[in-house]
Amino acid sequence: MSVLSVPVGNQDHIQGRLDAPVVLVEYADYQCPYCEEAFSLIKRLQQRFGDTLCVVFRNFPLPRSHPQALPAAITAEYAATHGQFWPAHDALFRSQQQLGEVVYRELMRELGLPEEGLAKAMDDPVYLQRIQRDAEGGFRSGVTGTPTIFVNERIFTPNESLEELYDVILAASGQGR
Repeated sequence: MSVLSVPVGNQDHIQGRLDAPVVLVEYADYQCPYCEEAFSLIKRLQQRFGDTLCVVFRNFPLPRSHPQALPAAITAEYAATHGQFWPAHDALFRSQQQLGEVVYRELMRELGLPEEGLAKAMDDPVYLQRIQRDAEGGFRSGVTGTPTIFVNERIFTPNESLEELYDVILAASGQGR
């Protein structure tokens, strides 16, 4: 069984309390259709489990399969430098079928961020290094595809569907049905 090799820390994108009973770490690609399914499921789980669930997002773009994965990740990381990671993250997944420059520019306008800053970010190695750091941590943790989810540092491997994540979180949180 794979375990998370890079501990969650202040370098991560975190929703919730790190001392929550359940810490879910997701490695994902913004253009991956399975990641969009996981995004929707995780949103429902956050509503269900509230402050007993902490969600951490890490980039794992697969640009050979998904040519917009890296630009989308850079867009999210640029938004993060302005304190807008989670709104950008959510919008990118909700716009997955249309990912591209038009969506990124529109998102910048919606978030009140400078579009010219995003254009510079696309060529700025700082953003690429941030994304590569996430991906390298994923490789060290045994991530080979997306989405890959860890619950309390142990890899979650569904037998049939991502919906099984609910029962895993329920058990890890110590809550009964």
